[in-house]
Amino acid sequence: MNAPEQVPNDERLIKAVLAGDDEAFSELVRRYKQKVFRLAARFVRDNDELDDICQEAFIKAYQSLKKFRGDAPFEHWITKIAVNVCYDVLRKRSRKRDDVPLDSVAFSIGAPQTSDDCSGEEARHILGNALAKLRPKDRMVITLLNLEEKSVRETASLTGWSEANVKVRAFRARKELKRILEDERGER
Repeated sequence: MNAPEQVPNDERLIKAVLAGDDEAFSELVRRYKQKVFRLAARFVRDNDELDDICQEAFIKAYQSLKKFRGDAPFEHWITKIAVNVCYDVLRKRSRKRDDVPLDSVAFSIGAPQTSDDCSGEEARHILGNALAKLRPKDRMVITLLNLEEKSVRETASLTGWSEANVKVRAFRARKELKRILEDERGER
């Protein structure tokens, strides 16, 4: 009976990449592509832009792999890089004031309820427009805590902010989002 082929762990793959094995990095990409893709999809719906974000995250990871210390799992490290790439996209977008589409609005933000005659698609559009009016850091904290369902500790780790800063920023972001939604409601 043949012994099952042992799947290398991330640490072994990273060492292989640093030794010049590009196929080892391809394996890391295969392992974490869906996670990075799902995170980036919270920010963009356009497939080309989504592909660009994912590609940029992995390029940055590859270029910075020598800096990976192994204090935390590679999965956490690549997620942090993806968060930073998405944050950069949000900052660029806020300069352009583009719309931020969402796939899901099923989270509790303390925002006013939409009327019964408001369809799910219309509610997503309204919320997407409201989120687009938030500052990039506020959109980031709302996305990580409420859409990605990250804990305060995870969000702090991913953004480099303190846990207290995450809590305060989330509180203020939700308050601002509620104000924006109430203003939108008053205009309709």
